[in-house]
Amino acid sequence: MLDITIVAFAHHKGGTGKTTSCLNIAGYLQKDGKHVLVVDCDPQANATTGLGVNPETLELSMYDVFMNAFEGFPDIAINDVIVPTAAGVDLAPATLDLVGVEPYLYGIEDRAGLLREALAPVRDAYDFILIDTPPSMGQFVINGLVAADQTIVTLDPGTFALRGMEALSTVFGDIREMLGEDVDADFAILTRWKGSGDPAAGTGGLALFLKRIFSAGPSAEEEKERMRLKAFESEVKKAFKQVFTVPYSPAIYETQQRGLPISHYAPESDAGREYRAIATALLERDEKHDEDVY
Repeated sequence: MLDITIVAFAHHKGGTGKTTSCLNIAGYLQKDGKHVLVVDCDPQANATTGLGVNPETLELSMYDVFMNAFEGFPDIAINDVIVPTAAGVDLAPATLDLVGVEPYLYGIEDRAGLLREALAPVRDAYDFILIDTPPSMGQFVINGLVAADQTIVTLDPGTFALRGMEALSTVFGDIREMLGEDVDADFAILTRWKGSGDPAAGTGGLALFLKRIFSAGPSAEEEKERMRLKAFESEVKKAFKQVFTVPYSPAIYETQQRGLPISHYAPESDAGREYRAIATALLERDEKHDEDVY
């Protein structure tokens, strides 16, 4: 496989649907017959558990891959840590140990390119490599952005989301200026649920969802929220070439509990159909790139 698309999912704020988007897009790409690797670079290991793998049972993880760069640690390559999952998506898993890597990274000069270097041996083995980064501005995020061919930014429609876009743009600019690396971030996913979409949260997306079911029509409050979301979406579209909006769906939470992407559990749900569209857009972009190259 000569051509590959490495995609990083990034936002320094938690609860924007970053991990959920990464896994669900991976699932649809796998359904399309693509060989997909998910790389979990978040010490919380949500992508790992989201694909049905218990981090506590793992002997090797991305911790070992990063620490391979330092003298005195075992020679562990990414091939050594990759595990298959029930969804047919391969996984380079994370564990909580990953927290211990970042202090080491600040001690070396070429720290921003470690992940890109680590992925080099498996580039030819996959059609897509999707990188889930933590909600921070730290070295794992920078490593993901530098390693990626393109970046997908996930946003929730909260009060500070636009301010978050500005902060991300600053990070992209710093990477360009300091490292000479361009960050290609023209995909955005606007999620309309709070946090992970957990019904137990009792607020946000679920509340509006239940109101739509049981009320005769939209209330003044709902209409005001709809207009706010529309205005927010308009602002996002000024910053990104392609913007996708994923609606609240109970299937999001249900599929996470089962350790499967939504493509393998509820593909015809509202959220499932939107993630299907995003995966298709990635495939079309990849095919267009191939045509431009040849």
